[in-house]
Amino acid sequence: MAHLEGNQRGSSTAHAVSGSAGDDLYQELWKLCAGPLVEVPRVHERVFYFPQGHMEQLEASTNQELSNQTPLFNLPSKILCRVLHVELLAEQETDEVYAQITLQPEDVSKCYVVLTSCLFFFQWIDLPKQSEPTSLDPFPTEAPKRKVHSFSKILTASDTSTHGGFSVLRKHATECLPPLDMNLATPTQELVAKDLHGGDNGELRVGVRRLARQQSTMPSSVISSQSMHLGVLATA
Repeated sequence: MAHLEGNQRGSSTAHAVSGSAGDDLYQELWKLCAGPLVEVPRVHERVFYFPQGHMEQLEASTNQELSNQTPLFNLPSKILCRVLHVELLAEQETDEVYAQITLQPEDVSKCYVVLTSCLFFFQWIDLPKQSEPTSLDPFPTEAPKRKVHSFSKILTASDTSTHGGFSVLRKHATECLPPLDMNLATPTQELVAKDLHGGDNGELRVGVRRLARQQSTMPSSVISSQSMHLGVLATA
């Protein structure tokens, strides 16, 4: 659960990483749901795109052979790209988080777009060996963000039982939840927490991070059989 200091308004399902401070709470909750090992590149950073690895991932997730369906282009094993746009998203049905990243090749003069079966593909022509960066790109310091208080808890049987109740440590309740009116005979209050699909505004957000497991299929919002060819190469 996450709480943003001050009276800040939430945001909708799709959020650009380069967005305004109004997205801070959503971004923090998305990162908490994704886990500590997930890193998302920032806009304007340079990254390597691996076409072959992308196609292998698509084959594994869709159980379809792309080699017989996708034309073979003279692509290098990796392409140095610039990040143009990043969106932190969540699958509508399962709440699984994923990032949609738009890339542009650094050497755009050496590629052109091929239109095949109404799908766009990049094809490389006489591609010289790209000069690889030897160090991290300098990046300006990010503007300070409003502080987000959050806590996580492994759910127990009593937390999810209709006869029990969700319990948290007092420290977490004090930091993240609105204060109770202790002058009442029985101090209680009703809390409304929005998830990643909250849509409306709310200062409390809650997300679920499931145990790591092998991804056998991708959600329909991430990839479909009609769009998988477009995603193979056009994302570069």
